[in-house]
Amino acid sequence: MKTEDIDRDYNLTQIVVSPLYYGMIVNIVLPAALLFGCWWLNNNNQPENIIPEFANTLFYVFAVFSVIQAAAALWWRQRSFDQPMVRREETFEQDISQCLLKRSRPIFVLIASISAWGYLYFFLTGRFRETALFVVLSFVVFQVVRPRIGSVRKLIIHQKELVEQGRFLNDGSSLT
Repeated sequence: MKTEDIDRDYNLTQIVVSPLYYGMIVNIVLPAALLFGCWWLNNNNQPENIIPEFANTLFYVFAVFSVIQAAAALWWRQRSFDQPMVRREETFEQDISQCLLKRSRPIFVLIASISAWGYLYFFLTGRFRETALFVVLSFVVFQVVRPRIGSVRKLIIHQKELVEQGRFLNDGSSLT
């Protein structure tokens, strides 16, 4: 299937918009608001480092957890989008749109939780710069995972192939 055919036959913007807006709220707006709160506390309250001898080690532990979460989000996205998303040929576009949003939500929450390690680190150590690093990492992972028009084109091609093979959503081999 050619790109022009996909662009003509499907409303790619409509398919992308719901998961993208959800992801932007969960992975940009909320973490930025919480980071602003940490910045305000840092400038007005100077939080105390309650674990000074363990702060650096804890940073590396949280960083490892964050990298593992980022890898898990990338793997989960790939695995879930390789599975059938279409219930019937007649509802192809609607099924992809709904399933893309449904499968993206927990992945976006997993990515946003990377920034949670930073907030926890801030409240334990009072170190704002390291907190901001976790939020930036979360943002970068979201930028890699977020839906784009090009990725939706590839998804449609893949889902068309699955439909042609007779593989549909809820046939026992899909992730929901």
